[in-house]
Amino acid sequence: MRDMMGLMKQAQDMQKKMADMQAQLETLEFEGSAGGGLVKVVMTAKNVLKSVKIDPSLMVQGEEEILEDLVLSASNDARNKAERSVQERMAEVTRGLPIPPGMKLF
Repeated sequence: MRDMMGLMKQAQDMQKKMADMQAQLETLEFEGSAGGGLVKVVMTAKNVLKSVKIDPSLMVQGEEEILEDLVLSASNDARNKAERSVQERMAEVTRGLPIPPGMKLF
């Protein structure tokens, strides 16, 4: 019975921490870049694209495909940084809880 009460308390604590973390994720921003910094994007941890900056030297007629690839690469870079950060934060929140390996909480 005592173990069950302790587990319930841990679950409630985790639920509060998860809500706090979700609120933080709304404000965390990550910068991704490509082409040696010629293309930069800023994305939130929730994968909302906030800004795109493109060096004017890349705006060459007939080379749109290169620019498109760089924008995609910079976006993927930012998304990967955000995902790593979310995973690290999730590990902190769930530390010590008996959660099966590989289980995704969100």
